[in-house]
Amino acid sequence: METNNNSSTSRKRQRHQEEEEEEEEEEEEEEDTSIPQSHDSDLSISLEDEFIFSDTMVALRMMQQQFPRNEKVTVEPFILRSQLYSSVKDRTQVDRELESLRREKVLRVFKLNTGQDDHAIMFMEDYLNQMKRAVKSMETKKQCALPVFEWFEVHVIHSKSEPCIGHQELCTLLSNGGKVKDEDISLLINGGLLTRQLIDPDMYWFAIPYIGSLLKGLTQGRKELLSLLNRKKYKEMMLALLEKKRLRFSPLDIRFHLRDLLGSGHLKSVHTPTGLVIRAVKD
Repeated sequence: METNNNSSTSRKRQRHQEEEEEEEEEEEEEEDTSIPQSHDSDLSISLEDEFIFSDTMVALRMMQQQFPRNEKVTVEPFILRSQLYSSVKDRTQVDRELESLRREKVLRVFKLNTGQDDHAIMFMEDYLNQMKRAVKSMETKKQCALPVFEWFEVHVIHSKSEPCIGHQELCTLLSNGGKVKDEDISLLINGGLLTRQLIDPDMYWFAIPYIGSLLKGLTQGRKELLSLLNRKKYKEMMLALLEKKRLRFSPLDIRFHLRDLLGSGHLKSVHTPTGLVIRAVKD
C-alpha cells in the first residue's frame, strides 16, 4: 500500500514538474526578444470567429485589413494563396475567383521564392502605392526622373496581368513609351519590380518592392510556429492560447502564420467541446 502511495506521489510530482517546465518554456518564448507585432483592434477578434469565409473576395478584404502593421513591416498588405485555402473551403472556387479578379485587374498574383507553391496576392491599388514608393526611392538616388517606371506602369502593368513576362514582350510594351535601353531593364530589376527567372534568364517574374525582409520573416516564422507545437506533448494547442503567442523571428503576427500553415497542410484544426485546437501534422 505504501508503495502504491509513493508511486502515485511520484507520478503527480512528475506531472507537476512537466507542467512547470512547459510554463517556463512559454515564458521564455514571450520575452521582449520577440519582434514587435501588430496590436490593431482587429486582433481582439479571435481567429476562431473569422475562420471560414464563403467568398474569396470577402476573405481577401478581411485579410488585407488584418495585415500586420508595425515598424518592421514596410510593405503594403498582401495575402498568401495558402491563407485563402485555409479560409475558403472550396480550393477550386478560390483558384477560379482569383483568376477572374486577376483578369479584371482588381489584384495581382506574385510568385514568391520561399517555396514552390508560394504565391502572394496584392490588390492593385496597394501594388501601385508600393511601386510609387520604390520609384521615388530610385529617383532620389539617381537625382533625376526615370521615365521607364512610368512606361512600366502605363504600358506593362495595366496590360500584362500574368505573374511573369518574357524579355521581348517586356521591351515591346515599354517601347510604347519611348526608346528602351538595357539600363532601363536594370532599373526595373534594381527597383524590385522584376526578378529574373533562374531557369530562363529571358523570363522575368513581376515582384513586390521591399518584400525581401518579410520573406525571410515568413520562412523563420513558419519554422518557429511549427517548432513551438512540435515541442508540445501532443503537438497541439488551443487556438485561443496560441493566438496570444508572440514570435521572435518574424514581424508577421501569429494569425498570419496560422492561416498560412493551415492552408498549406502543415497544421490542421480540430473542433473540441472546449474550442478549436491547432495540431501539427506529422511529416
